[in-house]
Amino acid sequence: MSKERVHRFVSKDLTVRIAAVNATEVVKHMQGLQNTYPLATVAVGRSMVGALLMAAQLKDGQMVGLLFRGNGALQSVYAEASFNGQVRGYTPNPQYQPPNYDNGLSLKEAIGNGTLSVARHQPFQKQPFHGTVELVSGEIGQDIAHYLHQSHQIRSLVSLGVYLDTYGKVQAAGGVLIEVMPGVSEAVVEMIQQNYEDWKPNISQMLLDGAQPVDLVKPFMAGIDFTEVEHNQEIEYFCPCTKERVVRALETLGEEELQDMINKNETADVTCQICGRPYTVTIPEIQDIKDRLHKESLH
Repeated sequence: MSKERVHRFVSKDLTVRIAAVNATEVVKHMQGLQNTYPLATVAVGRSMVGALLMAAQLKDGQMVGLLFRGNGALQSVYAEASFNGQVRGYTPNPQYQPPNYDNGLSLKEAIGNGTLSVARHQPFQKQPFHGTVELVSGEIGQDIAHYLHQSHQIRSLVSLGVYLDTYGKVQAAGGVLIEVMPGVSEAVVEMIQQNYEDWKPNISQMLLDGAQPVDLVKPFMAGIDFTEVEHNQEIEYFCPCTKERVVRALETLGEEELQDMINKNETADVTCQICGRPYTVTIPEIQDIKDRLHKESLH
C-alpha cells in the first residue's frame, strides 16, 4: 500500500497557497496505540491533521508542535509534525467519555477555554519560535486559523475532519489549509469565502466517498486557477522516544519512590504514552537514577 502525502497547491498568481491531506492511516494508527475514545480521537486526530498541513509549508527538517490547553475534561491535546511527513499526537485523557453525546462530537466543552501554543523548530536553532493565542472555538481548525492570523498575519481557512463509525473507530481523517498571502486581491478572498459558504465542504465525508486531496481543494477554489507543487514527503506516525527519555521521566518519581521499587525488586516497565513502545528499566538502572538524584540533592 503506497503511503499518503500532503499535497501542496498554489494559485496561478501565487497569492494563495494550499495544503491538503488524507491522514486516515496515521490517525487510525494513533487510535490503535492509545485506544482513544471518540472525543479524544477527534481532538487528537484533527490536531495531527492540522500539524501536518502547517508543517508541509515549512522547510526541510523543520517541525511544528501544537499544544491546546483548556479547562475542559481533555485538559490538553498535543500534536507535532515535520516537513518530512512524520507526525504524532497525544492527550493525557484518551478514555474521556462525556456524560452524553447530545452535542455530538463537538470539542468545545471537552477542551474548554484556554490557549493554543505553537512551537516551530528549525534545525540548528537552539530555541524554537513560540506563539500563543487564546482559543476561539476549541474545535481545532478555527483556532489554528486564529493563530496564523494573530502570529503571522496570514488569513486562512482551515477545514479538518475525522470520521468515526458507530463503534467510535476512525474511518477517515484529513483536511485542507488555505492561506492567502499579502498582496492577494480581495476579490479572490471573497470568492474562497463564498465557495466555502456555498459548498460547506465536509472533508471526512468526501474522503469516505473516495475523494483525492485535489478533490478536497476544488470546492474551496472554484473559479480560481491553481496548480500542484511538488511535495513528495510520505506521511508516517513517528515518535522519537528513546530509553533516555523514559529514564528522565522516572527521575520525576523522586528518591523514596525509586527506593521503594528497588526494595520490592520491581523492574520498571514503562510505555511511551505517545507511541506505545515498551521499555524496561532494570533494578541496577533504577539504582543509578536514584544515586544520581541523591548526588544532585547534596549540591
